[in-house]
Formats: sequence, structure tokens, C-alpha cells
Amino acid sequence: MKKLLLLFIAITSLATAQKKDISLDEIWNGTFSTEQMNALNSMNGDFYTLLNFNNKTQSTSVDKYNYATLEKIETVVDSKNLTELNYFESYEFNNNETKLILGVNSEPIYRHSSLGVFYVYDLSSKTLQLIDADKIQEPTFSPDSKKVAYAKNNNIYIKNLETNTVTQVTADGLKNSIINGICDWVYEEEFAFVKAFEWSNDSKNLAFLRFDETEVPTFSMDITGTGLYPTQQVFKYPKAGEKNAVVTLHIFNFELNKTSKIDIGEYEYIPRIKWTNNANVLCATTLNRHQNDLKLYFVNVTDFSTEVVLNETDAAYVDIHDNLTFLSDNSFIWTSEKDGFNHIYHYSKEGKLVKQLTSGNWEVTNFYGVNEKTKTAYYQSVEDGSINRTIYSVSFNGKNKKRLTNASGTNSASFSKNKNYFINTFSDANTPPVYTLHNSKGTQLKEVLNNNKLTEALKSYKLSKKEFFMLKTETGEFNAWMLKPSYFDETKTYPLFMTQYSGPGSQSVSNSWNSANDYWFQHLAEKGYIIVCIDGRGTGFKGAEFKKATYLNLVKYETIDQINAAKELAKRPYINNYEIGIWGWSFGGHMSTNCLLKGSDTFKMAIAVAPVTSWRFYDSIYTERFMRTPQENQEGYDNNSPINYADKLQGKFLLVHGSGDDNVHVQNTMRLTNALIEANKPFDLAIYPDRTHGIYRGKNTRLHLYNKMTTFIEENLGKTAKNQLEL
Repeated sequence: MKKLLLLFIAITSLATAQKKDISLDEIWNGTFSTEQMNALNSMNGDFYTLLNFNNKTQSTSVDKYNYATLEKIETVVDSKNLTELNYFESYEFNNNETKLILGVNSEPIYRHSSLGVFYVYDLSSKTLQLIDADKIQEPTFSPDSKKVAYAKNNNIYIKNLETNTVTQVTADGLKNSIINGICDWVYEEEFAFVKAFEWSNDSKNLAFLRFDETEVPTFSMDITGTGLYPTQQVFKYPKAGEKNAVVTLHIFNFELNKTSKIDIGEYEYIPRIKWTNNANVLCATTLNRHQNDLKLYFVNVTDFSTEVVLNETDAAYVDIHDNLTFLSDNSFIWTSEKDGFNHIYHYSKEGKLVKQLTSGNWEVTNFYGVNEKTKTAYYQSVEDGSINRTIYSVSFNGKNKKRLTNASGTNSASFSKNKNYFINTFSDANTPPVYTLHNSKGTQLKEVLNNNKLTEALKSYKLSKKEFFMLKTETGEFNAWMLKPSYFDETKTYPLFMTQYSGPGSQSVSNSWNSANDYWFQHLAEKGYIIVCIDGRGTGFKGAEFKKATYLNLVKYETIDQINAAKELAKRPYINNYEIGIWGWSFGGHMSTNCLLKGSDTFKMAIAVAPVTSWRFYDSIYTERFMRTPQENQEGYDNNSPINYADKLQGKFLLVHGSGDDNVHVQNTMRLTNALIEANKPFDLAIYPDRTHGIYRGKNTRLHLYNKMTTFIEENLGKTAKNQLEL
């Protein structure tokens, strides 16, 4: 028996030895990328379109497919047939799908925004019509398809496609002063939208937001560039407690060529505008500065009267979402966590509660819409466990709930417009994305696309299985995962490297397929590290109480939870309690810094990439949502800012930032650098010139960064960990 066991171990070791280590170059050169359905767009009827690229002809096309058969029906447009365009990067249909807007030469501005050149393509005449000779933003068809509204140079324009004439709706747009129809920096970043104008259903009115940034403080960044002298990027950025842009609501009537300003009471923010199914009624969402008092206003454009149809308040804050859906009678679907968990509600057009469609100690994580004919709503939730996502349907009366996807993992649906079909994307920690077709009752009809080639290719690499578990500490029970080296031996000890993000409502412990960082963690595991991720208090999908436990004290309790988690893990016999490190990016970088400083008896080293180092430096909307203003909550801001206790540094510390970060400014790193210098504390610093928050633009940028971090880990955490274990 002993000989058989030794033979089995020898064979297993030989098989493992024949497999390859994941290299950093492979992680960042696309070796492990997954196949996807690009720019999937649901069409009228049982059809969908995809944006496809032909390597042979170097052209792009919009191709139409049948949901029921998955067969290609036709090519709607192919750039190889267009003399004016060699390719296009984006497409958008009009309502009756007789025209498309095609976009080329896109130029990024901030996280979501971009400029580009856009054309209208007419399917019947197969002709292109240039919308504007200059680069523009957010071109949008009117519902009657006769006009296109767009933004240029902070103003709004409307092009009449029939007469080829252009109407300038606003004329006061001015950089760093007045913006019409496009969000300012902080709205784009924190309310996650760019286009701040919307057509009424009858195409007669265009509602839009106007941002007066005049009194918003200006932030500037030096751009190193490639010239003899650097330049500057200057933009308005409201930091916590500072003045925001004054945002007002306006409606332009195309027939009268007249703009009216709408009075919607007292507010600080207008985070959403949306026309109801009544062409004369606009819905505007307002928030106070504390973001704990939300109102839905109905604005009647016939007399500009306003009415509050829903008022939601919270002791902490109310989240903004895009789940507001109007039914044919102008009643509406809304999601709220007012009962402690995010659920679906149906309200009458007067704002009276008709029915709470879902309930329970679990969260609705996505709302896909409704089929009014069958009175059915479709949604995604964590009913199968907070690290999983499953698709469900439920009747308007709150009954007949049905699970539409069976596999436990992460399911995400793309429904046809009529809700007869949906394409489900499934993955888990061991399965790369698989796309399958389902009918509205959940029956799986066909497999659309899989990543079997990637699965097969990965068999030649050394990979460890991600183990999910609940970690119980002094401060709670938390979702966690662990990666061990493929050659793990429970009789030996290993250094521990912790990864986390920890931001409000976020989730890092999810049963889904690998991100690029997961491959990095596999790379580190093979070097002899145990990798662990913990979602502590403040993270999402476990109810409002868990998420909002950190209110007014960002990173205080999150830091305590990571330190306690490290101490609990260190009790395990195979973890070296003297060799524990942690890293994070952005909010996670703030956390890793805090853990190293406040948990100096626990953590030996940390890496912080693009970290916030004082919430006083971050933007108003995000920071005040969780902290209120510095004027109201001085202790909450300063007691958890590492620039105020840099003298606590004992371990090894690598600080990384992009100098062109418009989000978390490099000011954060420079101020912490000064504090560390004044405290005479040694540390390592890496500045990536002109790189933004993601530190990815430019040749080999990500590879360089991850080489640097990997080397730092090897030199400062269980030095040459794998070699030590092999001795």
C-alpha cells in the first residue's frame, strides 16, 4: 500500500512538473482573454445584433441574428461597403430600426465620456450622412427618427435629418464654466452617466441639465507629454465640503424653438431625468446634499407644474440606480432597500404602493424589465448565496416566482425586447463564460458560445482551485476565498498575501471567472504564497445594515476587519504569522495603507496603488454620501487618514500612482510621501507619468507595474518563498 501511495505521489508530481507556470507577460498580452458576444443589442421582435470584426477584410459589421435559431439573418451594414468609412467602432439603432448612428475616431475624455465622429446610415438608401464635421458627444435619435440631438463644445445641437439643417439649442456653453446636456466630472464619475438630455416620446421636447461650474474649485495636473515643455490639464473638481456645480433642469420645445427652466424645489443634485410613457410628463430625480432624501418629480410640460410622486429617505444614504421602469398606464417599477434589502416595488402613477414584488433577506442585484402582457418582471438576485447571481421571474402580484437559471455561479441575462428570450452568460470560479439561449420560462434551448479553447489551453498550466469559505472573526463572519500553491503541503508554512477592495457596496469575493488579477494571484501562488480575499463590513449584497455599517467612518471598520481576518488566518498551522502582506488599488490602496500602519503587529508589508490618503482630497458626491462633509464630520475624516499617522509605519511599503489620475489625484500620494519623509520612514515609490487611475495606457505599462509589484513581494514577504519551502 505504501509503495502504491509513493507511486501515486511520484506520478502526480511528474504531471505537475510538466505543466507551465503562468507568466506575467501572458497575463497582459491577451493569452487568457475570453471570447465574448460584442455589443449585443436586442432588436424589435425576436432578433439581436452583434458588432463583428473581420480579420481578412479588416472591416466591421453589424450582423442580425434570430434568437430562436441563433442563425445569422443578414448583415445590416458592413464598413467594407462604405467608401467614407474603413471601419466603425460603435452603432445605435433608431426606434423602428431603419437607421443607425455609426461612430469612429473615438477619443476618451474621462471614465465614461468620449468624443467622436458620427454618421447616420440609412438602411433603405444605404447612404451615410455626417452629423457634424467636428467631434461631438452622445448623438441621439429623436423617437420619430427625423432628428439627432448631440453635444459639442458644452452646447446642445439638433440636426434635422430631412432638411440637413442644425438648430443650436444653447449658446452659453463655456469650458470650466457652463455645460449643457453633458455631465460635469463628478456626475459622470459618481452618478455614472454622461448624456444629460432626453427626448420626449413625441419628439417635440428635449429635456436637459445645465451645469454652472463657475464657483467650483479648479484642479490642475501637469502633463509630461513628449514635448519640450509640459502642459496642464485643468478642470473643475468639487472636493468634499466644497461648492458643487449649480445644476438646473430645462426643457426645449422644438416647434416653438423655446427653452423653459423648470422649478423642482430645493435640491443639491439631479442624478436622473427620464420621460414617462406620457409624452407630456417628465420624471426628474432629486437628492439633497447628504444624499439621504430622494424625490421623484413628475413635470407636466403643458403648464410646467410639478408633483412629488415618491419620496425616499434613509438614516445614511439612498443609492441611485437605473431601475425606474414606466408601464403603459404610467405606473412604475422601482427598486429600493427600504426594508433592509434591495427589492422590487410597483407604484401607481400617483406614487401609491401597489405591490412589493420581491422580499426576503437577500438582494435584487439587477432588474431586466417586464412583460406587460404576461404581467411578469425579470431580475437577477443573490438568492442562491451572496457570492452567486441567479436569474428569476416573478408576477406583478408577487407570486409565481421562478428560477430561470439552474447553475450556481454568476448568471447574467440579456433579454430580447419582447422578453420572449434571453441569452445567459454563466461563469464560476472554475468555468470561463458560457453563453446559452433560454426562453422566458427558463428552458435552455441552445449553447451560443463557450470558451472551451481557453479551458483546454489552461490544462497545460499550473493552476490552484479557488476555495470559498466563511471566515469568522471577532467582528463578524465574512465571505472569503483562498488560493494555495498547487504543491501545497499542510505540514509546511507559507507566507500570506491578502487582496481586497473593501469599498462601500462592492464585492471582491464572487463565484465568477478569472479577472487579470486572478491570474496574477495564480502566478504568486506558484511562487509559494497563499492568497486570501476577505469582504468585510461595508461591502455589498448582504443587506443595507451590513453595507452601511461604515457610515461616517470610512475605512475604520473595514481596516479592523482585515486586521482581524489576518490574525484569524494566522492561527492556521500552514500560515506563517510573521509573513503577512496586503495590497489594494484605489479604495483598496487606502485600506492596505491603513492596515500596514494600524496593524503593524500583523502586517509585514503592503502595496498601495492610486490610494486615497485623506477623504478631504476626494470628490464631494462619493465622499459625502458615506461621510457627510468635513465640516460636519472632522473626526471621521482625519482619524482614518494615513497622512495623519505616517509615523506608525514599520513594515515595507510600496506606493504607486499615475501622475495623470483625474479621479484619485496624485496629490494623495504626494501628501503621504511628505508625511513619511517628515516621520523619517523609509518606503518605495513609483510614479507612472500621465497615466490615469487605471495605470494602463502606453506600451507595457501594466506589465511593468505588475513586474514591479511582484518583485517587491518576493523581496519583502517570505523572501524567495518557494525556494525556502523546497529546502
